[in-house]
Amino acid sequence: MSLPEILLWQRLKGAPEGLRFRKQHPIGAYRADFYCAAVKLVIEVDGMAHDMGDRPVKDVARTAALEAEGYHVLRVPASDVLKDADEAAASIVAYADRPLHHPSDGPPPRERGGFPV
Repeated sequence: MSLPEILLWQRLKGAPEGLRFRKQHPIGAYRADFYCAAVKLVIEVDGMAHDMGDRPVKDVARTAALEAEGYHVLRVPASDVLKDADEAAASIVAYADRPLHHPSDGPPPRERGGFPV
């Protein structure tokens, strides 16, 4: 693990707000820096290496593949973690703790033939 990942893990490993995080969690062909199964949240810590060579293209493809499988991907700049690890961890927990789907203000969709219109 990189220094930013270690700093985050020190803050996420105690199940803040009742959310359990895993480090270096395998998901298919990938390994997430951190993962919160309760909300299918993948957290990726992006350091300088993520800006070099073909890495940005690979990161986009990785995010798209994970999102296609129903995961939410949150990318956190390593520089933000190094600047204030407590704030970075608090932001991750707040993101994971908020409802990812909000109920609509109106009535449920009408159905036609068993399918919403």
